[in-house]
Amino acid sequence: MQEARVYLELVRERGKKRLPLTRVYRQLFNREWYLIAYGKIYRNKGAMTQGVTTETVDSMSLAKIDAIINALRQERYQWKPVRRVVIPKRNSTKTRALGLPTWSDKLLQEVIRLILEAYFEPTFSEHSHGFRPGRGCHTALKDIYDHWAGVTWTIEGDIAACFDNLSHDLLLDTLAKYIHDGRFLQLIRSLLKAGYLENWKWNRTLSGAPQGSILGPILSNIVLSHLDTFVEDTLIPAYTRGERRKANPTYTRLSSTIRRKRQQGKQEETKSLEQQRRSLPSIDPYDPDYRRLRYCRYADDFCLGIIGPKEDAKEIKRQLGMFLRESLKLDLSETKTLITHMRTEKAKFLGYELSTFQRNDAHEQAYYKRRVLNGKIELSLPAAVIQAKCQRYMTHNKPIHRTEMLNDSVFSIIVHYQGVYRGVVEYYRLAHNVYGLNKLKWIMEQSLVKTLAAKLKISVHQVYERFRATLMTDGKVYKGLQTVIQREGKDPLIAQWGGIPLQRRMEAVLNDDPYLYWNGRTEIVQRLLAETCELCDSHTQIEVHHIRALKDLERYGRPEKPAWVKTMAARHRKTLVVCQSCHKAIHAGKPLTSHRLE
Repeated sequence: MQEARVYLELVRERGKKRLPLTRVYRQLFNREWYLIAYGKIYRNKGAMTQGVTTETVDSMSLAKIDAIINALRQERYQWKPVRRVVIPKRNSTKTRALGLPTWSDKLLQEVIRLILEAYFEPTFSEHSHGFRPGRGCHTALKDIYDHWAGVTWTIEGDIAACFDNLSHDLLLDTLAKYIHDGRFLQLIRSLLKAGYLENWKWNRTLSGAPQGSILGPILSNIVLSHLDTFVEDTLIPAYTRGERRKANPTYTRLSSTIRRKRQQGKQEETKSLEQQRRSLPSIDPYDPDYRRLRYCRYADDFCLGIIGPKEDAKEIKRQLGMFLRESLKLDLSETKTLITHMRTEKAKFLGYELSTFQRNDAHEQAYYKRRVLNGKIELSLPAAVIQAKCQRYMTHNKPIHRTEMLNDSVFSIIVHYQGVYRGVVEYYRLAHNVYGLNKLKWIMEQSLVKTLAAKLKISVHQVYERFRATLMTDGKVYKGLQTVIQREGKDPLIAQWGGIPLQRRMEAVLNDDPYLYWNGRTEIVQRLLAETCELCDSHTQIEVHHIRALKDLERYGRPEKPAWVKTMAARHRKTLVVCQSCHKAIHAGKPLTSHRLE
């Protein structure tokens, strides 16, 4: 059996050359794949969430891996339907369906995802940014900022219920084109047909990516790559014309006049003409012989930029709708797919507002005392986003304290507020008006100090007096709040509020899914492979005990905590490798009969 790392490299090379894969199914018999998958997903928030059975990541063992492999070897593995729950969408009355698979299904799906991603990732378009390693919302926005200069019209694409309506036949046909392994394709087919349980009633899945599946994103990208190919191979060549725009005759004549006046020594006239020239484009922005089409996609959201007339935008929208309907069996939402004039309006994409910078007034040009960058793309922070973020910390237009946090520690309250604020700032770091988040900072700070005041039963002024601090970031001094927890023999724990500069940084790139190059085993896998109970030194029936969070340990054994709780707290780990008998005793709340720490 090939080493997993070597196999991934071979698969990646075959993907680059578009060579088909064979004998993939037999790779699923390798225990090493499941250990890699376990090391990658055991930290996920949903790992401790039950599906249609009570199975979770808790009690993970080598025996469970072997059971999955034996079922696959005999071609008897049965995917379980996902447990479907409905959750409300943020800032909307609509709901979203969320699927919850069982742990064994998650583990096998992660193994399949590793193989599929290694093969298909080199084949995906450079214009695709969603659900891909090393790419994210910021790489998509930065691509638009760098390459969309001069765009006049945009099409904000919206596919109606995209992930729910993906064609199973199209997906399987695409996989069969590149993967020549009937058993592997049948395994994918049975996953797609596994269905879901809602209110404990089984429902068939006739289309769409698997509900809540780890495989869902990569399978969706495989289908939507057909859209990328259509845009790149059909639409872009059809709407690309001319090498470069023609020069603006008025600008050229004015430049000749300025040159002549300067030679004649008429400085005042030259200065006036130069100011006038700043208001003119050096090239013809309406050159009928120059056309360009730009494209960017993030998951099912895509945006097209057109340098050309509005008629081109309308025709492109019509062709997109026809292609999606006839080739991908998807529908383009007519009401949500908008055509926007970028020089007078703003398009919305990935939470930002996009527009083309345009200043035509001569007096406005004179204000800048230089030629402005007309045609450059602007990335803006929407005012509605600031208002929505602020509203969470306000009542009747005034900042309020968060009652639900009064039982938390001062340290965790400050950490929470700083984490939320930092996340918003880092996401909108590319916006030219990121300084608009000053309003959010002030409101969150007022909410923070009121929350601390309510918890400590002191005044807001006393909160500032107690926690005021001077923070240093990138050599600059900022005012903020800080609390320090001293620890004997360890570095102190520090929680800070503030010290985050609101400065635009185009080099800031947020990876939604950073690529993790596997080169060795994770710590939890090494501990599992040691096959030794970390409580009683037993070597039989070894399992891994998982908890959701370290704070869950606080509710065990007051005033005296059990030895296993002390062990996990001392190691600062949410996992403990134990034998089956110790594991049962932990869950039953019974004392351990044999413990090497006692």
